[in-house]
Amino acid sequence: MLRNGMRAWVALALAASASAGVVENVLAALSKGSEGGAIAELRTYSASHGATPELLEAMSWLARAELESRNYPAAQGYSQQTYDLCVAQLKKRPLDQESHLPIALGAAIEVQAGVMAAQGRRSEAVTYLQQQEQSYAATSVRTRIHKNILLLTLEGKPAPPLDRLILPRGKPALLFFWAHWCPDCKAEIPILARIKSEFTPQGLVFLAPTQKYGYVAGGADATPAVETAYIEQVRQRYYAGLIDAPAAVSEANFSRYGASTTPTLVVVDRTGIVRLYHPGAMNYAELRQAVARVVQPEKNAGSK
Repeated sequence: MLRNGMRAWVALALAASASAGVVENVLAALSKGSEGGAIAELRTYSASHGATPELLEAMSWLARAELESRNYPAAQGYSQQTYDLCVAQLKKRPLDQESHLPIALGAAIEVQAGVMAAQGRRSEAVTYLQQQEQSYAATSVRTRIHKNILLLTLEGKPAPPLDRLILPRGKPALLFFWAHWCPDCKAEIPILARIKSEFTPQGLVFLAPTQKYGYVAGGADATPAVETAYIEQVRQRYYAGLIDAPAAVSEANFSRYGASTTPTLVVVDRTGIVRLYHPGAMNYAELRQAVARVVQPEKNAGSK
């Protein structure tokens, strides 16, 4: 049975799909809680098309669903199968030739590490991810792998330095990694505005890094200059009340913080230590609690 978080991911992926193929059919089955239906879709497609990148992405969604359901043997099995088939594909073609194979490989690595961590093998998971990051350092999945390393290691450690932005000394900070194309980022605006209004008078510094993706509205290819101008248009249209100045655009920040998921939210305390690293959106209550702990540490310590 899928939990609410996974159901939300599946619903978003379905909404973003432009056509009905094996990925969409597997997602539709998972959204209905039908693991058997998802497996049947995979078998039917495989029998007629073989191990295509689309099949591997669809299989990776099943692996993710099994991990979310805490069915660790099944999650490990499907993710390992996906990984092995991806490696076989890479003997014939580059990873980033199209979009399905990077998604499949990244998810397979993510689920393998997730199973290890869930079973109490945290150090083993970190080592595995570091090995995979080295193997795929020159590909698009590197940031996703790094994100998973940071999920297991960053909280309680010094915040990585930022490019074109400065983490303040002696002040708490909230980092909001966003993308011009990201609907979840826009949906987070009211929550972040409320947090900012409440806590910046108490010393909180709000920073909003973004990056270029090589395209603008509708997925149209764009030069760096054109996309940078478009990012500023998006900021002014949607984020003007939240992001006060032209956005700090840097791919280095996203790489250092493993921000393959947008939004990614990071809370840093007054000493520069990361206290929250959260790929994905957060509700107001959860984010406020994390921010309050670093803005008002004495008050929170006394209330334990």
